[in-house]
Amino acid sequence: MTTQQITKFEELVYTTRIETVMATNVIVLSPNMSMAEVKDLMIAKRISGSPVVQDDKIIGIVSMSDVIRAMEQGTMNSIVSEIMTVPVRTVSKDASVMEAVNNLGRQGHSRLPVVDQDRRLVGIVTNATIMAALLREMEVSFQKKEAERLQTYRASHIFQDIASDDTSLSLRFVVHDKDFDTAGKASSMIKKALVRLGVRPPIVRRVSVAVYEAEMNLVIHTDVGGELIVEIRPDKLRVSAVDHGPGIDNLQQVLQPGYSTAPQWIRDMGFGAGMGLANIKRCSDMMTLLSEPGGGTRLEILFNFEEQEKDD
Repeated sequence: MTTQQITKFEELVYTTRIETVMATNVIVLSPNMSMAEVKDLMIAKRISGSPVVQDDKIIGIVSMSDVIRAMEQGTMNSIVSEIMTVPVRTVSKDASVMEAVNNLGRQGHSRLPVVDQDRRLVGIVTNATIMAALLREMEVSFQKKEAERLQTYRASHIFQDIASDDTSLSLRFVVHDKDFDTAGKASSMIKKALVRLGVRPPIVRRVSVAVYEAEMNLVIHTDVGGELIVEIRPDKLRVSAVDHGPGIDNLQQVLQPGYSTAPQWIRDMGFGAGMGLANIKRCSDMMTLLSEPGGGTRLEILFNFEEQEKDD
């Protein structure tokens, strides 16, 4: 089976949290400011847009296009609350960078305010802030490689050093439902383990994306959370994402890209776009989904090491 290769940059987009790439020194507007004051502020601060905040909550957003339109129409004395765009598309600080990329690209937004779980403004993301942060992360990752080389060498010999008829390494991680603060921690730890074991980078990247999506499904869709179980063998790796409810009514429907059963409040946070299973299938060599209404769900994901060696 031919699978799509994942670049290092794509991996970071999927697995990096927005709070690590956002700008925190956000310049905000008051709803009672005049458009003339907004123009002067944007010129002085060299920005092209800014959220409107009242009582720590975002109530609108104004761009330089709005200022130019006000100048053309001779309405520079109008106040911000009369001109601002509402409602405002925001993204949660706990969401992955991919959520911001999708919103910035597909919906034409040039900036996205970032909010916490109480909907308070904590930062802002643009394509520029995302690119700068991810490039820094790639540089840091490159610098760490040499320091980790010896540790990786030692760990990578575990299958040769332990003599048995069938050697495997099993990792288990508990994932709690609706726990967006720690979401992504398990997939990050799994990635580190694979790097230490000397698994080739192209495979690590594919596993990282697939496991992150599986972890987020447990966080978003389950009643009581679940667990991720990773079984590593010399020739393959199997990931099991298991939960005990609420189950899936229509398996064929949830496998359709873009279909989501996530409630609206989770979608408003930037999660639950319905692309998780499609991304897992794209990255893995085999994916199996078993579930029943009112029961549990079991997602099995397989990666074959030997076949990838031949493909390369």
